[in-house]
Amino acid sequence: MSPSKPNLSNEVLRTLHRLHRQLSDLRARQEQGPRRVRAAQAALAQQQKELAQAQEDLKKLRIAADQKQLQFRANEEKIKDLKRKLMTATSNREYQALRDQIAADDMANSVLADEILETLEQVDQQQKKIAELENKVTLAREKLQAVEKQLAEETPIIAADLKRAEEQLRQTETAIPVEIRDLYQRVVRQRGEDALAAIEGEYCGGCHQHVPINVYVEIKMSHPMFCKACGRLLYLAEDDSSPPARKEQSAAARKEQKEKEVV
Repeated sequence: MSPSKPNLSNEVLRTLHRLHRQLSDLRARQEQGPRRVRAAQAALAQQQKELAQAQEDLKKLRIAADQKQLQFRANEEKIKDLKRKLMTATSNREYQALRDQIAADDMANSVLADEILETLEQVDQQQKKIAELENKVTLAREKLQAVEKQLAEETPIIAADLKRAEEQLRQTETAIPVEIRDLYQRVVRQRGEDALAAIEGEYCGGCHQHVPINVYVEIKMSHPMFCKACGRLLYLAEDDSSPPARKEQSAAARKEQKEKEVV
């Protein structure tokens, strides 16, 4: 009689695959929480940076407006002084020179007045921008607090679920025959949750390569088989959807296989 082949039921394989997927999801959620916090912290820092820059820009605008207003008042005093001198001019030449200077200073002050008005409008716009940025900072801070609270609530739950799933996986893995345990562990290290794959029709659910009929028969008989194309540990889905013709062929092949095993 030929050596007996290791047995590993499809139910166990389905459970293994489910647990690997569950663990992968839990670990992703465990890593995602801190990432969300870091993203919220970065968003808050960016909003605070933009607010600080806007406040600095407002400060510069106000200084510029104050300087222009001081210059405007100084020019007005200068014009008043020139007008007083105009009243006491002793010659036509001096009188005309004073008139020309007053006209030039009036024009300069007119331009300066326009600049002051424009700067004050910029101050108003900047104040509105700052109010909007302050609101964004408040919202970003609230979002960060909400994310931190959610993380604090989820962390122990995920940790407990993860511990429970890991224990379930360890217990389920005890059913793996010693003959294939090393190979199974190697595939798990390489592929993680994709270490196993259900047969979909006549194809590997992982790489979608055709699964030979003899491999299908072995799996049907609870003999562990790895996909020759991708190395995944194969199993039959609960609702095995193999075509009827293939199932009939499988039954015949299974009978032939059993006859071969009996010497």
